Amino acid sequence: MPVTFDHREGVLIASISGDLDHHSAAPIREAIDRMAESAMPKVLVLDFGGVGFMDSSGIGLIMGRYKLMDSMGGSVRVEHASSQLKKVIRLAGLSLLPIPIN
Repeated sequence: MPVTFDHREGVLIASISGDLDHHSAAPIREAIDRMAESAMPKVLVLDFGGVGFMDSSGIGLIMGRYKLMDSMGGSVRVEHASSQLKKVIRLAGLSLLPIPIN
């Protein structure tokens, strides 16, 4: 599975691997949403350490999880994004949202 989870002390970590594109985004998004709605974390960490390529579908994935967590009173962090992924995120304007990107 291109996403694995670790949940402890109110933090849900979704570790994503492979390419994040039109074909892979929907099942990843659905798995993260199911897990977040079940675990009700205060913080959702999207770990992009295993992602080699991301297109606009990845931007949609981040935005949608931000909206989901905001509706649940939580927050989102993006971690382990490569410099290329950070550039895509910045160009999409996500750096204007309160989403820490490390």
